[in-house]
Amino acid sequence: MLLRIAFLSLWQHRRRTGVLMVSIGLVTALMVVMLGVGEGMNRSLVESSTTLMSGHVNVAGFFKVTAGQASPVVTHADEVIAVIRKEVPELTYIASRGRGFAKVISDSGSTLIGLGGIDITKEQGLQKALHVKEGRLEDLANPGSILLFEDQAANLNVRVGDALTISAPTPRGTNNTVDVTLVAVARSMGMMSQFSCFLNEGTLRQLYQLKGDTTGALQVYLPTSELETVKKVQARLREGLIKAGYLLMEDDPRAFFFKFENVSREPWVGQKLDLTNWHDEVSFVAWTVDLMSALSFFLGAVLLQVIGVGIMIVMWISIRERTREIGTLRAIGMQRTSVLLMFLTEGFLLGALSTLGGAVLGVVLSFALNAAHLGLPIGVQFVLLSDTLVVIPTLQWVLATVLFISSVVTLISVIPSFIAARLKPVSAMQHAG
Repeated sequence: MLLRIAFLSLWQHRRRTGVLMVSIGLVTALMVVMLGVGEGMNRSLVESSTTLMSGHVNVAGFFKVTAGQASPVVTHADEVIAVIRKEVPELTYIASRGRGFAKVISDSGSTLIGLGGIDITKEQGLQKALHVKEGRLEDLANPGSILLFEDQAANLNVRVGDALTISAPTPRGTNNTVDVTLVAVARSMGMMSQFSCFLNEGTLRQLYQLKGDTTGALQVYLPTSELETVKKVQARLREGLIKAGYLLMEDDPRAFFFKFENVSREPWVGQKLDLTNWHDEVSFVAWTVDLMSALSFFLGAVLLQVIGVGIMIVMWISIRERTREIGTLRAIGMQRTSVLLMFLTEGFLLGALSTLGGAVLGVVLSFALNAAHLGLPIGVQFVLLSDTLVVIPTLQWVLATVLFISSVVTLISVIPSFIAARLKPVSAMQHAG
């Protein structure tokens, strides 16, 4: 009965109701889209980080020839891999990645880029994630080969087949160079593809004068169904490596390049392993995802405050116009609680219908934006972590938005509803209107 009365009341004042519903619906649609952008950033972050920089769990570390000189390498990698396979039998595969940071030089320019030394035949995830625009990914199996992303290739003014020179300091403190050939150009993947590239693993070892059983990091990839257990796997693997006799660094949830200064100050020499997960390795950019979600709710809250004032004014006007009606209902026996619930139901119905319509609009807009494949400027790519606008309106965020805004609109209706419930029947029936 209360729902029927509330619906008829809203329908009776449909012009005013329509304006409010459109306003609330637009706020809902905006929040759905913005939260979808945040989720798109999160998905892009996971995809790009586990493709370019990290596995789901990483076994890396530092080797120190002297107390003050550290290199980000893992020695006797095959023995470490055997322990990993024993402790994490559910893994999908292990990728051995060399790590480096060097100057890449072309005939027309140079740039500093992070290097990833890979065996492309063992990089299942990388082959699926990279979109090659020019050349062949398989050619990275050849010694002296390198892959750049399109923005890097444009900055260096090179195409597939062009020669490049890489210059970098070796762990022994001397500079070394190696000549490479560009064999593939891949589509950019947002911010993290701006400062990383891939070259043949043997070529990276040649550049840094490393032994064949030495690598930069062992990246462990888990099945999709096991991604929620990353931290548990990390803890289990840590215990297993300690039992196997390896020295491990203290847990430090940061990317490896932030640890050089601390490691260089420590007095030990030799090998120490370091365990991280994918989120640790990209923690320096992960804050942008949280910021986008917080910004969405903040903007929605500000807009709701403005609309909330309008809702309260409209409901006060509605109460004034229906004062005699309220008096009549009270006179025939309707209790104050029922009057209160009647107006709260109007607020709830207004919020529910508006947010449902706004959520549908937001989802449609999200799909339309994805279908448009909107390219992003370089500056925006650094924030959104992708070269195109990606909006993913998950069911969880859509429901959260609908419940949040519906609840706020209903709560805004409380004060006017209390005013209506407190009207005395005699005074209300004598009201002139």
